[in-house]
Amino acid sequence: MTTVSPPRPAVHPPPRYRRPLGLSRESWLQYSVLLLLAVLVLAPVVPTLYQSFLDRPLYEAGGVLGVDNYVRLFTEAGFGRVVLNTALFAGLTTVLSLLIAVPMAMVVVRTKLPGGRVFAAAMQWPFFISSLILGFGWITMYGPAGFVSVEVRQILGFLPWNLYSIPGMAVTEAVALSPIVYTFCANALRQSDASLEAAAQVCGAGPMRILGSVILPMLRPPIVYSSILVISMSVETLSVPLLFGQPVGIDVFSTFLYRNGLQSINPDYGVLGAASAIILLVTVSLVALQAKLLKNAQRFVSVRGKATRPRRLDLGWLKWLSAVLIAGYVVMGALVPIGGLVFRSFTLVFTPLQSPFKTLTGANYERIFTYPVYVQSIVNSLLVAAIGAVLVSGLSLLAVMVARRSSFRFARAVEYLALAPQAMPGIIVGIGLFWALAFAPFGLGTLIQGTLWALIIGFGLRALPSGFGSISPSIMQIGAELDNAARVSGADWVRTFTRLLAALLRPAFAGALILTFVTLLKEYSPAVFLGSADSNIIGTTMLELWVQGNTGSVAALASLQIAITAAFVGLAGLLLKGRNDA
Repeated sequence: MTTVSPPRPAVHPPPRYRRPLGLSRESWLQYSVLLLLAVLVLAPVVPTLYQSFLDRPLYEAGGVLGVDNYVRLFTEAGFGRVVLNTALFAGLTTVLSLLIAVPMAMVVVRTKLPGGRVFAAAMQWPFFISSLILGFGWITMYGPAGFVSVEVRQILGFLPWNLYSIPGMAVTEAVALSPIVYTFCANALRQSDASLEAAAQVCGAGPMRILGSVILPMLRPPIVYSSILVISMSVETLSVPLLFGQPVGIDVFSTFLYRNGLQSINPDYGVLGAASAIILLVTVSLVALQAKLLKNAQRFVSVRGKATRPRRLDLGWLKWLSAVLIAGYVVMGALVPIGGLVFRSFTLVFTPLQSPFKTLTGANYERIFTYPVYVQSIVNSLLVAAIGAVLVSGLSLLAVMVARRSSFRFARAVEYLALAPQAMPGIIVGIGLFWALAFAPFGLGTLIQGTLWALIIGFGLRALPSGFGSISPSIMQIGAELDNAARVSGADWVRTFTRLLAALLRPAFAGALILTFVTLLKEYSPAVFLGSADSNIIGTTMLELWVQGNTGSVAALASLQIAITAAFVGLAGLLLKGRNDA
């Protein structure tokens, strides 16, 4: 009797891929990503450093290298006072941000706070609102002639605050940056194990003792990280110092560059380059310090395999006081300035000396939509944000794949380059790219300079760390066995990415699109040097209108940007509802 064995399935040979110049497809892609990131990151840095040692503008021949620019910077340009003002502003902003945000995070996340969910949601507003708009709102309500200030002066006979000072600048900036500190601390508390708190309760510790002795020490890593981040952002910010400091002669790093570069009739490019190099050195040093301080963050790990569900602490009557204080911060710090700015956009005169309801008008919006240059600035902002979000998110996805999911020998360099722009102030990016485009080969600089593409490059470089950081955690949650299975089946790295991992990363990519779109929409500082009359965006147009004293049109443009952002974020939230991994 003969047995018939079943037919064997056909074995398909693994696909063969072309190897141009002897390199595989994955090598070509990986080296391309590395080269592109290197060009983007070094483009604003190299010209800035070179100009800082050159005795004449870059575009003039016969330059001699030396350190005279640095000598003149500290002896003739009044830069010492600028350094002191910047240190005071950044230090006070950081202290105030911590005093506001750290207790708020502990109370909202770890205690039985009335309206805790509402307060937690309200703390997300700074991610969607430009600090420039918030500054306009604070001046509208709390400035010397602001709506609230006039009322307070009539009641008290004097005004107990002064926005046009370093403390006033620091308070405004701290209100804008506190939610960033809150987010880092709140996320750490939500992920931490509550067993230590339970042990403290067993030992008889009260709620306040637990908050101070157990929960606060666990927050050291996020406090360190967010503190250095706030210092870096305070050093580079332009909006609040420009609106509050420049009118009274208070110069910080960013306004010094703005005044000596854009506003100067005959700018000293050598001093400008030296100042830019010093600011760049400061921000890079802060980022390096951040990494060093968090090197031993494992000492504070409290998330283990058997995590317990946190039991919220009851503060008694203090919970009502906490709710009032947090509500005061949200209302007075954000809702009142933004609400006042929106209301100002519908009035001819906004002062408590006359009922605003008697001067209601739509003329401010009519003016915006009547003049083509204002309409074009809105269209330009949307184009830059939409195109830039797609390009930045795509590059971020590739960078994450190369840095975290490949055997590329320079994978660590790709990660460093993708995150490096977080140490580059926006105004430095604008100045550096302006010089870089002036010397771009094949006439590319002439084609790009002053166009929307220059803004997309500058804004996109600033948003690149956000895109990378948004996608990176998702790729680390996907097991490496999927890659190995694809490789066993004959797929190379590129095919594994396009056919397998790309599909799994779609929600993360969508989240990166939303984040980068909002980031690009509210960005404006690089455009101060990269933009032109034909490529104005909402931010630069608002600055021009503010200088002209046209506050009604400024309020109208700011309200339109807020409405666009809210509509986009709301629509994105509906489309991604239920996708927690996005």
